[in-house]
Amino acid sequence: MTRITALGTLVLAGALTAAVAAQQAPPQPSVDNLTVEKVKDNLFVIRGGGGNTAAFVTASGVTLVDTKNPGWGQSLLDKVKTITDKPVTRVINTHTHYDHVSGNVALPATVEIIAHANTAKMMPDTTGVTGLGNTENVFKANPGKGLAKRTFTDKMTIGSGADQINLYHFGPAHTGGDAFVEFVANRVLHVGDVFPNKGLPIMDKQNGGSGVEYANTVRKALAGVKNVDTLINGHTPAQTTPADMSQFADYVSDFVAHVQAAKKAGKTAADAVKEWTNPAKYAGYGAPNAARATAYAQVIMDETK
Repeated sequence: MTRITALGTLVLAGALTAAVAAQQAPPQPSVDNLTVEKVKDNLFVIRGGGGNTAAFVTASGVTLVDTKNPGWGQSLLDKVKTITDKPVTRVINTHTHYDHVSGNVALPATVEIIAHANTAKMMPDTTGVTGLGNTENVFKANPGKGLAKRTFTDKMTIGSGADQINLYHFGPAHTGGDAFVEFVANRVLHVGDVFPNKGLPIMDKQNGGSGVEYANTVRKALAGVKNVDTLINGHTPAQTTPADMSQFADYVSDFVAHVQAAKKAGKTAADAVKEWTNPAKYAGYGAPNAARATAYAQVIMDETK
């Protein structure tokens, strides 16, 4: 091989490596890397940069539900400006995880931040997620900024008429402080990561979540918030329905029952996951990540006496 040919090969290889790396690198914070979908006339979903954010335009300003990954707060605020010229006046955090709360630190001090009481306690110190390991906590680097100051335990109502929002907590599932956010007039419920997508959810015992109670909590939400047609999920590319969430509860129940049977047979969490395949009735559900599923199977085994 000549020197010129070898050099050309190296340049081409370097270009291909750079192209692959660019494809694998996560999107950088930018308005252009966020997309907006109108759900109803005054309710939008902003996707990208972390968990799905709801933007609810009311007479007095914009309420956001969740604020995305570290570094994405300002991009989120700028994206809201493409929807309305009204200011963001309130944020509701569905739970404590970094990809749903980190944008809080970019908010003006005048913005009211609301979360379940358990989430408010966890936010300043959450530095890991069961099955994922260590995660970033932006509140430690920005002391005093972005933390929830207003909390609720079981239910809270904000506003009235077309602007009414109901907040609910039905027990441990994804975490110990999961909030369901109902936009009453629009018949829409933001369910956060309790129902993140069609697959095995994170059962974050480290932050108060539960494997054994998970499906029961989902069913309590279905029974407790009835006048809803549409769900905004934590990480789906499109909205789902209460019927989808009912099927999701069945999926979680089936996984829990499988793990509990494995424990009774003297098997390990890893054994249980190796022997699990999604039943055919759950078409469209992704296969669980083995390492993460093993962590959640262990949570279930530890909770099963």
